[in-house]
Order: sequence, then C-alpha cells, then structure tokens
Amino acid sequence: MILSTILILHGMSIIAADEKEFLSKTDMEFLTSLARAVLDESRVRAGAKAGDAGPNVTGNTLIRPGGRHDYPAFWIRDYAMSLDMGMITLEEQRHALFLTAKHQPDTEIALPTGSVLPPGSIPDHIGFGDVPIFFPGILDDYEKQGGPRWGKLPCLDDAFFFIHMAAIYARQVSSTDFLKEVVNGKPLLQRLEEAYSMPPAHPDTGIVYTTEESRGVNFGFFDTVINTGDLLFASVLKYQASIELAELLDKANQSEKARQYREKAKSLKSVIPATFSSPSGFLKAATGISAQPDVWGTAYAVYVSALPSDVEKSACEALARALKEGTIAWRGQIRHVPTNAHFSTESPWEKCYAAKNTYQNGAYWDTPTGWVCYAVAKVDFPLAQAIAKDYLAELREGDFRKGPDYGSPWECMHHDNNHRQNPVYLASVSGPLAAFQRIHAEHRGK
Repeated sequence: MILSTILILHGMSIIAADEKEFLSKTDMEFLTSLARAVLDESRVRAGAKAGDAGPNVTGNTLIRPGGRHDYPAFWIRDYAMSLDMGMITLEEQRHALFLTAKHQPDTEIALPTGSVLPPGSIPDHIGFGDVPIFFPGILDDYEKQGGPRWGKLPCLDDAFFFIHMAAIYARQVSSTDFLKEVVNGKPLLQRLEEAYSMPPAHPDTGIVYTTEESRGVNFGFFDTVINTGDLLFASVLKYQASIELAELLDKANQSEKARQYREKAKSLKSVIPATFSSPSGFLKAATGISAQPDVWGTAYAVYVSALPSDVEKSACEALARALKEGTIAWRGQIRHVPTNAHFSTESPWEKCYAAKNTYQNGAYWDTPTGWVCYAVAKVDFPLAQAIAKDYLAELREGDFRKGPDYGSPWECMHHDNNHRQNPVYLASVSGPLAAFQRIHAEHRGK
C-alpha cells in the first residue's frame, strides 16, 4: 500500500508484482516500431543531405544522433550506444567502424586552439564532408575545434565506444578476420588497442583521470559538465572495453593478450567502488570538480556488471529509493543528479555550461531509462516496470509520427518552462529498447 501511494504521488503506473513479462507484447512492439522509425529518420545515405548539411561524401550510409534538423553529422558515441538494439545493418556497421579508424591519428597533433590530439584519439563526430572533429561545440571546422572551453584533450569516452563498435560487429559477423585489415598502415586490432590506451589512466589501477590543465570530456552526454580528478563513467566504459577487447583477442587466437585485458577489467572492478562510492549508495561522477552523485554512471555500472555484488546491490537500492522519493525521474525520464543532491541552489553540477534544469544540468533524459530499469529490476521489479510504463506513456503521447507538432522521443525535457530539446532522438529509444530486451531475456531465464 505504501509503495502504491508513493508511485501514484509521482505519476507512476501501478503494475502487479506477479506479472511474468517486464512489458507486454504490445508495449515492446510499439517501442520496436518507434525505434525503427527513428533509426530510419537518422540515416543519411551516400550523396544525401540532412537539411542544409552535406552531402554525405563518405561512401556509404551514416547514422546521425536523430532526425529532423538536429545533429547533422555522424557522432561515434550515439551510434555505438544504438548498436545493442540490433537494427543497424552489417554494411552500415562496417562503414562506420572503418571510417572511424581512418581518422585515428598516429602522431600527436597540435591544434590552433591550444588543444592536442594524442596518438590513438578517436573523433567525437565526423561531418558528412569526411571531416573528423574530436571535441564538442563545433560541427565541421577542423581548425577551430577544441580550446579552453572544451579541454586540452579530446573526448575520452569515444576511444572505448570505438572498441564497442568492433565487438558488436564481430559478434554479428561471427568472425574476427576484419581485425587484420590494414587502415592507414596499421591492422584494425592495433588501432583498437591504441584507442584503449589513449585516455590518461593511473598505472596501478587503470582508473581514467583528468586535470583542469589537461582536461578531456568524461562522457559525451556530460560534455557541458566540467569533471576533473578520477572519472567514473570513463572508467566504467574502460571496464566494458577491457572485457570486449579480451573477447576479440580470444577469437583472434591471442589468448595471452586476452588474459591481460581481463586482468585490467578485474582491477577496475575492484577499485571503482573504493574510488567513487558515497554513503548514499550512488557513485560519484568524479573525485575533483563536479563530484556529484552520478545517476547515469551508477546505473550503467550495474548494467555492464562493473561492480562487486555487494556494491551493485547498494547501487540498485539507491536508484530504487530515489525513484520512490521522486528525485531522479519524471515521465519515465532520468536526470543526471538527484534533486536532493545539487551542488548549490543555482546548479545541480558544480560546474556546467548549461543553465539549471536544462540539457545536462537537470533536464530529464530517456537515454538512461533502460539502465535504471535494469538496475532497479534487480531489487524491485514492479517499480522498474512502473518507470518503463511511464516512459512509454510519454512516447505514445508525443510520438513524432503523429506530425510536425510532435517530437517524441526528445533528447531531453523538463517541466520548467516546458523545456524540450532535439526531437526524434535515437538514443532515447535505442538504449531503453536494448535494456528492456535484456530484462525480458534474463527474467525468463530465472
């Protein structure tokens, strides 16, 4: 009765605890159909344009972060995060993988803005004109990328998403022969390992870190946030990349190297809690500037099994507790920092370029909804179902297929001033769909 009252107060749907499926067949069919429609809107075929941007001269289809007129380029992380839903063709995957590899620098490049590209760097995005951009904030002007606002180093997470692209492709083609293919004088596998080594890390633990003087973005969905010190999300992505590189190396008959990467993963799993834990059960985003509780990073760490079992349980319970208290979710969407853990009355994060309750500084996003549901389902299955149902209700209400006055799935939103940003956003459906598919599969296996 208490749980039902709490859920009703926060606008969450009530679902019977003994329901066998996480979501109904109707709900899954709706989400699958919507994801397929958003993906098709996001495709920019060879020779085509997206609004005024283009044409795409890279030789094959590129998938941008969404439809309509926003994000007219190929963003590596958004694309990589959408692979797990299983809808992107092998031809599209191969093109994206080798296009990304082609733009990895082999020597340090000093940019006019004062930023640098270390060897092994991976672009943040690639324009339709085949121009690699390694920093946020600019579309396709190579000379103007970087600078003090965005940090000295390129985004750190893309190195690990590059490895995820290769891992997914290898699983789907059931072969690792493509790892031997040479790109600008180096086998693709070597380029993957060099990407893995690019983000600065402590030699004893492997934890990714950054400083104010030599800063790199922790995770692109936080790129307006200044994080310094040890970085949670980048380190969790490194854990995932360690497992995936080991998997690739095993398939390529390099068992000793595979063992080394598994050891790196084991080390990260043991030190992530000690580095980022907090009394609330949430993990902190960083240990320096903007060390707020990281809702997304906590959920993703559970999703990729980057935590020991006792720490994972505490993280899942913290997420469930926050949902019941109404501090992290609205309409099934998830914010970065709980409302009761803001740095100040002016800002959820200690330092962020976005205004309070907009974009990455307090708005609510669909992208992590699936990760949160996955984690919460481990400790409170009906509550996870309720959040998923709220998420689907908003999508049905705002479904962009109804016409130009509708935009769901949005990138993010907030009830203050009816804030809405970037309609027809792919990660808002691709990530939750993949997570819900996984919950279904694991729940049936119990």
